[in-house]
Amino acid sequence: MPDYSWPAMEKRKVMGTRVARVDGGQKASGRAKYASDWHRKDLLFAALLSSPHAHARLVSMDLSGAKNMKGVAAVRAIAKPGDEIQWQGAEIAAVAAETEEIARDAVRQIKVEWEVLPHVVSEKDLAAAGTRVKAAGEQVTGDPDQAFKDADATVEGFYGIPVITHCCLEPHGQVVEWPGESINYWPSTQNVSGLATDLGTALKFPPDKIKVHQDHVGGGFGSKFAADRWGVDCANLSKEAGGKPVHYFLERNVELMIAGNRPSAFAKIKVAAKKDGTITAWQSESWSTGGIGGGGSPPLPYVFENIPNQRKKHSAVSINTGGVRAWRAPNHPQASFLTCSALEDLAAKLNMDPTDLFLKNVDLTARAETYKVQIAKAKELIEWQKHWHPRSQLTAGPVKRGLGMSIMTWGGGGHTSECRTSIFPDGSVVVDIGTQDLGTGTRTILNMVVAETLGLPLSAIKVNIGDNALPKSGPSGGSTTVGGVTSSSRKASVNALAKLFDVAAPALGTTADQLEAVDQHIQVKGNPAKNLTWQAACSKLGVNRISETGFNDQRKPEGLNSSGVGGIQMADVSVDTETGKVRMNRFVAVQDVGLVVNPKLAESQVHGACIMGICAALFEERVMDKQTGHVLNPDMEFYKLAGIGDIGEIIAHMDIRPENDKRGVIGLGEPPAVGVVAAIANATANAIGVRVPEVPLTPRRVLEALGGRNA
Repeated sequence: MPDYSWPAMEKRKVMGTRVARVDGGQKASGRAKYASDWHRKDLLFAALLSSPHAHARLVSMDLSGAKNMKGVAAVRAIAKPGDEIQWQGAEIAAVAAETEEIARDAVRQIKVEWEVLPHVVSEKDLAAAGTRVKAAGEQVTGDPDQAFKDADATVEGFYGIPVITHCCLEPHGQVVEWPGESINYWPSTQNVSGLATDLGTALKFPPDKIKVHQDHVGGGFGSKFAADRWGVDCANLSKEAGGKPVHYFLERNVELMIAGNRPSAFAKIKVAAKKDGTITAWQSESWSTGGIGGGGSPPLPYVFENIPNQRKKHSAVSINTGGVRAWRAPNHPQASFLTCSALEDLAAKLNMDPTDLFLKNVDLTARAETYKVQIAKAKELIEWQKHWHPRSQLTAGPVKRGLGMSIMTWGGGGHTSECRTSIFPDGSVVVDIGTQDLGTGTRTILNMVVAETLGLPLSAIKVNIGDNALPKSGPSGGSTTVGGVTSSSRKASVNALAKLFDVAAPALGTTADQLEAVDQHIQVKGNPAKNLTWQAACSKLGVNRISETGFNDQRKPEGLNSSGVGGIQMADVSVDTETGKVRMNRFVAVQDVGLVVNPKLAESQVHGACIMGICAALFEERVMDKQTGHVLNPDMEFYKLAGIGDIGEIIAHMDIRPENDKRGVIGLGEPPAVGVVAAIANATANAIGVRVPEVPLTPRRVLEALGGRNA
């Protein structure tokens, strides 16, 4: 059986180097083609009629005004009379027309009669939610009542993190062409190989007759796995319009209402400890929502799951808003914020440095030794000893500086993936795999793995992805892509190389098992002078080519990939106590990630995650109007994201050690997004001496917290 194991760290020539993205030039120049760039002949444009009400029954709908407009090619009712609509923005009807302007005008000609029903759009007040609350049973470990009685110190607090919406740079949508016996489908998706089955099932159409193609995607973050209602409606509009292609992408306001969100999380938490900081008990009552279907369930207490005495109760609240979708480490950012806020408050109560409290209790976690190393490194990088201070000793002047920390974990692993590597007589190499690159650098990683395996430069490898005609690879979710595709491409390339060794061995007077590929040569192990150039070896294929596959089974990673990582994050902020504005100075993320294929791309992933976390900590919040049930900020003017001046300095440190490297490749998409909000919230508490209980840390909330302290 071939040896698929990764080359030793010291022997790698391509993997482990800081290679720039192979598609960077395309993206920087604007030549990269996204789904909305597919301008087919006779292209039609779709527009959506969405519900203006948070909860209503559709009484009647008249489509005739839209159908009779010049330039309109297709009109479809999505909802029907009698349907109960559960959130503002829900899809009611769609129009396809020759121009976007005509399509929008036609939507305005559709007449709808509504019966407006009572709605609930806020979950913060659990009592007011009434029958919308679904409580899980209470979970008890040990004897929390006795532990709280025996404690030297207890701390109680309320903490809240709101619903935030998916806000991908490229909105959800697709171009679909259904001319008859087949469908051509250009989506913005995280699931190239699986999307035809999803669409075909909804349309009752053979998936093998659906051609899916995607070159690039402008963000997904967990929200773009399915064909969705808009994909199905786009296909049906095309069919109704005689097979003409239809361009259908959600408008930004609808995108922010219906394309998915990250659930809120609120909690009343009580923690007990001994004088030395040993945590003895945890109690939490938490609740959350992601919309009409309820909310997530943050794993509490986060990371410190082995606290001996615990009482926990969680409730899901159903409200009249668009539903939840996976959002970069589902449930973990909320759990990290709730837990780390409570533990930092406990440290303040004990007059302890929070890093000492975390270290004191690190054996309550699943990877104590990793966290010990990471806390020490993060403290060094952020200059903790120089800048941290107890809450009672604030810095002078109206602008206060503070440091805070958080802790995180994630699984990862590698999804099921198949790859094909082909070697041609002219020496060219083609890699085919039906995966997708979400902007994380998947193309580059594949290129590097194959180049390393075959002893070739990156320029010698052509990588084909983004098409469901290629060997199937899993959806990009759960930080499983890099583990899956690196494993399958490594195996495919090793298998192909073994076939080339079989062809080259007679010319070198040896057996195939005595050959290796190094620096564009096939050479005898231990005797590099006895070699063939790569081109010369490939020429011996004659008119044939080598084409071999490799398969990664997510249930049997076979040592090439694994799961389970940890990280420590620390924030350095300044808070203006006169205006309430929180400003980022520095953010440090120390991340364990197994074998790092490309440190530059890995650090980029951490930077991107930190930026998203800074957005959530300081700006992002879906704001609902309780009276109308409307989303008040479904736009880029009032749904705020961080700008370049809001970010500060980000320091990403990859925890690259031999013991981590030996675990194989582990995904990095989600882990570094987990602890950012918690670290910034804790740094703000350290800066001003009082907890701001809810995020985002807006000036109003900061000033309210300061006012409560002063009172």
